[in-house]
Amino acid sequence: MPNSSKSSKTSAKTQSKTSSKKSATRKPNAAFMKPVQPSQELAQIVGQKPLPRTELTKKLWAYIKTKKLQDPKNKRMIKADAQLQPIFGGRTQVSMFEMTKLVNKHVS
Repeated sequence: MPNSSKSSKTSAKTQSKTSSKKSATRKPNAAFMKPVQPSQELAQIVGQKPLPRTELTKKLWAYIKTKKLQDPKNKRMIKADAQLQPIFGGRTQVSMFEMTKLVNKHVS
């Protein structure tokens, strides 16, 4: 009986190794690569041209970091300056997770 449990453990290990190899070849999601048009308020920060969501997020984070709008104690919180307040719905501070939700309202 002990041999049967040992062989089941080894077969479970080999199955997990083979399944991890399959997940390593990941395709990019086409929805993230589709260009979106920013609203007038968001265009003041990221530009007027349509761009993929990934690029939009990169430009938004670059703006936040250059203006030092992250809370130094809690980096997950973003302080809104005059240009970000209309995007954040008039709020002065939002979390990075709320920011994504609020920015999605400003793209089409």
